[in-house]
Amino acid sequence: MRAWLFAWLAFGLLPGWAAGELRLLTEEAPPTSFMRDGQPDGYAVEVVHELIRRTGSSASVELLPWTRAYHLAKSEADTGLFSVVRTVERESSFQWVGPILRGSTRFYSLKTSGLQIDSLEQAAHAGTLALPKQWYTYESLERMGFTNLYGVPSSKQMVTMLKHGRVKLIATEDLTLREELASGGLTPEEVQGHLVFMKSDYYIAFSPRTSPSLVGQWQRQLDGMRHDGSLDAIRRRWLPQAAAP
Repeated sequence: MRAWLFAWLAFGLLPGWAAGELRLLTEEAPPTSFMRDGQPDGYAVEVVHELIRRTGSSASVELLPWTRAYHLAKSEADTGLFSVVRTVERESSFQWVGPILRGSTRFYSLKTSGLQIDSLEQAAHAGTLALPKQWYTYESLERMGFTNLYGVPSSKQMVTMLKHGRVKLIATEDLTLREELASGGLTPEEVQGHLVFMKSDYYIAFSPRTSPSLVGQWQRQLDGMRHDGSLDAIRRRWLPQAAAP
């Protein structure tokens, strides 16, 4: 019993996850990843499941809070995280497979506010801008010198604050806009989109302790999906408005 317990602690085995199995982690971010009828679903989840099938990998897909999933993907063997924006700061922390998706990020305000944002300078002086503090968008605007940022724990809280006039602006991607607004009680018809200030390519990020040959196999199969049209077919089914990566 003590030997079994040591192995459990030493290797971090969790119920439902077997040693030697790839652990693919994602967050609740519909329509790219979300839970439906107790199972992960969405555009990125479907892409990952197809890659699992094509590579013959033994793997599981789990939804976890972003901060927890990000930490595990950086530190644990045979672990991947999706969908992750590939940046200079993150480059050496992961092995990358992708891109699987491209998104455009805009500022949004309530239409009733009458705001017009045509430049980053105007956005920086338009009033309080709410963003989840763990988002790459928050980090990017902070590096640009924005001093009007208000960090929140979730996109739902970001939208709720906008709805009730507690902040003037939010920033999010076209990919998840409708679902994020709905979580806070708004619709796309109630907000005004402003300038696109960032375009992001999303990847599957594998931990440094994952086999490089396995990661290479995943990239080759993703390239195959791109060439045979199956990646684009999945995108059109889930995200017909999104640009091909």
